[in-house]
Amino acid sequence: MENQDQKETSEIKLDRKSKILFIILALLIIASVAVTYWRYMVKRDYIIQAQIDCDPETENCFVWRCDPGSLEEGEKCTGVPDNDIWYYKILNRNAKNIPDCDPTDENCTAYQCETNETDCSIANCDPASVGKNEECSLPEQYLLENPPEEESADCAEGDEECAAAENAEEECSPDDEECASQEDTETGEITPAGQDVPEDAAAPAQ
Repeated sequence: MENQDQKETSEIKLDRKSKILFIILALLIIASVAVTYWRYMVKRDYIIQAQIDCDPETENCFVWRCDPGSLEEGEKCTGVPDNDIWYYKILNRNAKNIPDCDPTDENCTAYQCETNETDCSIANCDPASVGKNEECSLPEQYLLENPPEEESADCAEGDEECAAAENAEEECSPDDEECASQEDTETGEITPAGQDVPEDAAAPAQ
């Protein structure tokens, strides 16, 4: 009888210990969830990684290329070079410092690190540590493969100073007989080499 009473007392003590242990574990789990929720959802204290545009003419860029064998939207090739190849760099920034704005807006600074901002960095491609499935583009290599096109800026309507400068550039120098000959041909006049045309000379009869 005494042995049975001791056994029951021992079982009661174990049950109490189990309940206390269970309560402690439950409290730890609740505290962990609460802290995680507060950090990520309220304080937003975590790092976000994003791929942002990179200028291959001046920066070392990662290269994304379309997959010729893919039919998935965003992965398949379209035949348009600007869509099939993308040059990017990697931004790491703390979420709490990222403003709530549209990244396509020119005034939005979501993809820019502020001065002396902590937990913010932009990583360009490093050829020495590039990954197995990654590709680097260097400015020298890019400019050799894609030489910049010369753009001729047209004068705005009514800009007389610009027009005068353009006309001055187009005028032939006095010693440039080939240019003068070509100019006369375009205007329908023929001037023998070395002979000046009088200013008051009449235009040839039509």
